[in-house]
Amino acid sequence: MILGTASHVGKSIVATALGRILSDMGHRVAPFKAQNMSLNSAATPDGCEIGRAQALQAEACRVAPRAEMNPILIKPSSDTSSQVMVLGRVWGQVTAADYHLKRVEDLFPAVLESYRKLAAEYDLVIMEGAGSPAEINLKAHDIVNLRMATAAGAVCLLVGDIDRGGVFASLLGTLQLLEPEERALIHGFVINKFRGDIGLLLPGIRMIEQRIALPCLGVIPYLPDLGLDEEDGVAMEERRTVSRCWLPHGAGIDFPQRPLRIGVVALPHLSNFTDFDVLAMEPSVALAFLQSPGELDGADLVILPGSKQTIDDLDWLEKTGFARALCERCQASGRFGVVGICGGMQMLGEWIDDPTGAESAGERRQRQGLGLLSLTTVLSSEKVTRRACGRLEVNRMFRQPMGTGIFSGYEIHLGETRLGGSRILAQIEREGMDGVFPDGAVSETGFVWGTYSMCTVCLTTTSFAMPFCARPGLPLAWRHLRN
Repeated sequence: MILGTASHVGKSIVATALGRILSDMGHRVAPFKAQNMSLNSAATPDGCEIGRAQALQAEACRVAPRAEMNPILIKPSSDTSSQVMVLGRVWGQVTAADYHLKRVEDLFPAVLESYRKLAAEYDLVIMEGAGSPAEINLKAHDIVNLRMATAAGAVCLLVGDIDRGGVFASLLGTLQLLEPEERALIHGFVINKFRGDIGLLLPGIRMIEQRIALPCLGVIPYLPDLGLDEEDGVAMEERRTVSRCWLPHGAGIDFPQRPLRIGVVALPHLSNFTDFDVLAMEPSVALAFLQSPGELDGADLVILPGSKQTIDDLDWLEKTGFARALCERCQASGRFGVVGICGGMQMLGEWIDDPTGAESAGERRQRQGLGLLSLTTVLSSEKVTRRACGRLEVNRMFRQPMGTGIFSGYEIHLGETRLGGSRILAQIEREGMDGVFPDGAVSETGFVWGTYSMCTVCLTTTSFAMPFCARPGLPLAWRHLRN
């Protein structure tokens, strides 16, 4: 088991790396995280939903992701309540207090059974903890760290992050807060994200080894721009802002030299923000998360991302002025591109109805959308989680030829959407289902469109990506959108 002194110290990446190393050595390896709290999720081949980090770890281990690798996924819907997924399916909506004090005990048998299935099929299971194992206010009902390690008889490795400072104090403090039998499970520590002269670090390592009576099993260098999926919302604190990623107006670089500016609206309940990592790595794109309506002025293309609370985030768009600014920008310039993904597409439509209160604890809610696409959405209590592949129904996007337009991806969303006057974006085939189904919508101008089944990863890895992402170093993407 990989434990950490805190969130975002690198547990997921260390587990991913070990999975690939052990797979390269010829072992059959599987990842496992008893409980994950994240809005970044992925669909398994059989249509279950697990944390994005465990899907990445499964890929590193060269195995297909499955629900047992992350039996409990908690998806926060507010500061005090969350949707709980058990073995890839919606289990219920609970408050934080109710979950930690009662529900977690009810669900622990399912966690143990999931682990036992994996342990019976694989040579090794790389387990991952969550946050810190020394959260003394939660430890009595903590099923993801040392309680799970004890149940599995796991050898534990403690990871500390030196990049933020205080790594020696965090290692010592974590161990001091553990009971003797818990400390006995930890066999060594790793210092992660180190940059600098290793000679200056070694005296500290020797001193902390003596103080905690555990060996340092390695120092991992800081690895910039890994481009691997983040599961933790802490990573959003370091997200790409406009001030970091876009040159200011009048900086001397404009058409056609500067890259295409893509803005992702930073919704309060933004889901799967890692969808945009691939766009951020494209040399001809400057991607930034938009935090205020005024930042729309600098964007060539705006993405409304997926949302865990679609109607709440639509209310937020109205309250902050984003809704009005976005509509005015579209009306003022027919060449301003807008893309909606999952919940973002629902917001671009004319109406959203939540008759069963799927997003609001049973209370029915209705909300007028932005009206940029002719479609309506009815939310349902059953979540759609399917792999999908398909072909575009439009041969031009942003007035440019699209090529073959074949893509693959997956759907994770609540609700069904019906088109009004908008054109269908694509026809898709859903894994495990017969027939062909419509997906997405395109406005009359071709500059506003939405989709359920194509995340931005698909946009940059298929033949119709040219309107977004040009060859490295070329400004074609900018010109395609502007022309």
